[in-house]
Amino acid sequence: MGEQPIYTTRAHVFQIDPTTKKNWVPASKQAVTVSYFYDSTRNSYRIISVDGSKVIINSTITPNMTFTKTSQKFGQWADSRANTVFGLGFASEQQLAKFSEKFQEVKDAAKLARDKSQDKVDTLSNHSQESGRETPSSNQASSINGTDDEKIFHVEPETAVLQTENEHLKSTVEQSNTNAKKWETELQTLRENNARLVDALQESSANVESWKKQLGACKEEGDTLREKIAQLEVQCNEADQEKRQNSQMSVRVQELETELHEKEQELENLRKQAEIIPQLMAECESITAKLQTAETKNRELEGRVEGLQLDIEDSQQKQGNMKGELKKFMDLLDGKIDELHEFRQGLSKLGVDN
Repeated sequence: MGEQPIYTTRAHVFQIDPTTKKNWVPASKQAVTVSYFYDSTRNSYRIISVDGSKVIINSTITPNMTFTKTSQKFGQWADSRANTVFGLGFASEQQLAKFSEKFQEVKDAAKLARDKSQDKVDTLSNHSQESGRETPSSNQASSINGTDDEKIFHVEPETAVLQTENEHLKSTVEQSNTNAKKWETELQTLRENNARLVDALQESSANVESWKKQLGACKEEGDTLREKIAQLEVQCNEADQEKRQNSQMSVRVQELETELHEKEQELENLRKQAEIIPQLMAECESITAKLQTAETKNRELEGRVEGLQLDIEDSQQKQGNMKGELKKFMDLLDGKIDELHEFRQGLSKLGVDN
């Protein structure tokens, strides 16, 4: 089946500075995927991380590796084959704890696989030694119990098998010796890396203390900034109130300017009217004089009217008297006419009779 991922998380990847062996150098600009892979054909475990097309972690887990938590969200381990120290920064303590637990599980599995491989090598080596000790007795038994033909028939196949096993065991032992030398070299490298890691841990501890101090200073600075922000917010509120007041004042000023313009217009009109006041005064005096003359004439006319009214009343009284006399005259005239009429009738009667 090949290599398969068994656990995946996300973290910021760092590597120790190869020059100073003290400072961390970011290997990724942002949080990337970090995965544990298991190779079933080789029975091995690796930690792999890829940023785009760049492989930034390719670390095979060995039983001698140790994952160390240096802070609440940061952990690291040394890789002697890559000759570096990897560091991971996580977003939470839970992610760091889960990654550390998985590292220990993979490390134990790698140790178990190595122990099984060593037991197999030891078993093959013991089997080779036992086969070497049993070969003479088999030959002796064959020479005692059988003829030369039987010896050839029985001994040669077993010898061929034993020779094949011995050659296989020799190659296995040589491979084991080679692996042992490699492991000794790796052990020495791991010891050196462990010493470097101890130095790095000490430096990290010192850095942690420095970071704690810096964090305390940052907290104090943050508190100061919060106070300043609160003061600025109060000032901003006051400034907003002043702005609102200024806006209201601006509106009031515009209204006053409009009223002032209207008053100025009225004043200008009054000034224009004031220019014709002397003429109006002259006209007024002329009119007053005319009114006085008219009043005098009016009084005279009223006197005349009163005289006329008296005359009219006298004339009306005279007319009344004249009407009475005229009525008497008309009555008298009517009487006379009647008498004349009667006289004419008498005359006419007299004439007829004659």
